[in-house]
Amino acid sequence: MTTFSRIALATLVAAGSLVPATALAQPSDASVPLTRAQVRADLVEWLQAGYHPLDWINYPQNAQRAGAIVAMRRAAAAAAQPQSQPQSPSQ
Repeated sequence: MTTFSRIALATLVAAGSLVPATALAQPSDASVPLTRAQVRADLVEWLQAGYHPLDWINYPQNAQRAGAIVAMRRAAAAAAQPQSQPQSPSQ
């Protein structure tokens, strides 16, 4: 191996080891994968809203209808929660 190829290999290994470290330091947002418990809870919500995953005959309609019901329930639950008011600094 030449010196150049060893330097290139060392650079690639160093860059590859930094990528996982930076991936873990990302803040939580909507693009983060859900946990298994969150997915199961979401499925339960959809099933309670009338979605049947094996109903291929009425597929687009039943998924859209259940999605609308779930969205309305979540909006109602969010509206029922008290909004926290930002406190103004005392002067």
